[in-house]
Amino acid sequence: MNDLLEIRWHGRGGQGVKTAALLLADVLFYSGKYVQGFPEYGPERMGAPVTAYNRISNDKIRVHSNIYEPGYVAVVDHSLIRSANVTKGLKKDGAILINTKLDPEEAKSLLKDFEGKVFTIDAETISIDILGKYFPNMPMLAGIIKMTKMMDENVFLENIETSLSRKFASKPQLVEGNMQVIKRSLEEVKGI
Repeated sequence: MNDLLEIRWHGRGGQGVKTAALLLADVLFYSGKYVQGFPEYGPERMGAPVTAYNRISNDKIRVHSNIYEPGYVAVVDHSLIRSANVTKGLKKDGAILINTKLDPEEAKSLLKDFEGKVFTIDAETISIDILGKYFPNMPMLAGIIKMTKMMDENVFLENIETSLSRKFASKPQLVEGNMQVIKRSLEEVKGI
């Protein structure tokens, strides 16, 4: 892993973008990394575009600002590809993960002049198949781990289960369902 890894998340209010960024920070913190996970607040309402960020490093992080030139981007709501500049500042050798039914090559054709790698995952189908409802954040979180290769997948699975067990201490059935979603998501990420 590089000295500093930066991720920007794009989604809509109610899709769990903030939760995914915070869970990623939690998982990496317990792996011994220095991390930041934070949202950018704007109009806080269901369906409004939201942005969240992660910084990950082996050393102390002294920067406390939004991320303007991320190495990775996660697009939780594919409709934002048309309405927001999701690749703005994305490093040329970076990568983007998009929640879509499209394959990576089709998705890349929608991105203006982006030369980096494109990964896709059908978070909607995975979530509905396993949970019966549409919660795209857990498939996207797994997709970020797969795309970035920032940590061993088995370590991730152990740490995310611990984090989810704390978060849903009074609802253990949610831990089991989310773990099924995460495991399937790790297998279904596609990339070019």
